[in-house]
Amino acid sequence: MNKKITWKERTLAIIIISLILLITLSGECFAADPTLITKLKSAFEKIQGYILRLATPVAAVSVGVGALMRKFSFGDEEKIRTGKNLIRGSIVSYIVILLTDMILSLINTLLG
Repeated sequence: MNKKITWKERTLAIIIISLILLITLSGECFAADPTLITKLKSAFEKIQGYILRLATPVAAVSVGVGALMRKFSFGDEEKIRTGKNLIRGSIVSYIVILLTDMILSLINTLLG
């Protein structure tokens, strides 16, 4: 499946990356933070906090469901495989969320 990236998708990605860089580096690049940038920055920080607060219970429930799926599979190979994939996927996703938070905190301390 070879999907080509369209001009609109490429332009949208460039705009989003530019906005993220502008928000991240706004304290260092400009003399004062505009109100819009301050609001966007605080909104992104709130969203980041919500994601981190929700990540742990969601990962725990996913691992629990995967373990129960494996436990009560009664020898069905498909359910065992699905349970293993659910456990593995939830652990990997949780690690990615924590690593992203760690990297963002590191960038924030280096810039600020």
